[in-house]
Amino acid sequence: MKKHCIYGTGGFGREVLCLVKDILSLENKSIKGEVFFLVDDEYFKDDIIMGIPVIKRSLFKVDEYNVTVAVGDPKLRKKIIDSMPKSTTYSTLIHPKSIISDWVKVEEGSIITAGCILTCNIEIGKHCHLNLNTTIGHDCIIGNYVTTAPSVNVSGRCILGDEIYLGSNSAVRENISICNDVIIGMGGIVVKSIIEPGTYIGNPLMKLR
Repeated sequence: MKKHCIYGTGGFGREVLCLVKDILSLENKSIKGEVFFLVDDEYFKDDIIMGIPVIKRSLFKVDEYNVTVAVGDPKLRKKIIDSMPKSTTYSTLIHPKSIISDWVKVEEGSIITAGCILTCNIEIGKHCHLNLNTTIGHDCIIGNYVTTAPSVNVSGRCILGDEIYLGSNSAVRENISICNDVIIGMGGIVVKSIIEPGTYIGNPLMKLR
């Protein structure tokens, strides 16, 4: 069995360590010797964080570790994954206190945190991050490299493209489509489909120029 690397030691990376600990505890396993942080050599400062060893990127061995990239920014996350060896294997992490029906498909590398609720006939793409208490309604398709901050609500029959960031407490009405490369600011309310990349804020939603 491969050991596990969490790429990134920022706030979300450390939260993902807590998530992995909760998953392993259900199997009566410890994170000690099983879980490691992974960082680029230029960002290596401490060899131990929260009691967990930190590995430099130059010492990473693809045949020894599964990886989860715990970097919240969708574009940076994609850039990191594109730079990894092609044979890298990625873990999909789902917190035991999330609620996910049998009719949900989650692709590799995605992270679903505590309190998330995903109902039915939902597709979650690769390397998505669904943060605390995110809800996604029926018949939604979520693209690759999507990030939801805490308490995001996506209603039914929505289609989200790739590299989208939804800020805390933002909400998407039913039957909405959002194109690639969109940022929705904190508390943003999406009531019309978005067809142009960019940053949108407010209620009603407005695009920043």
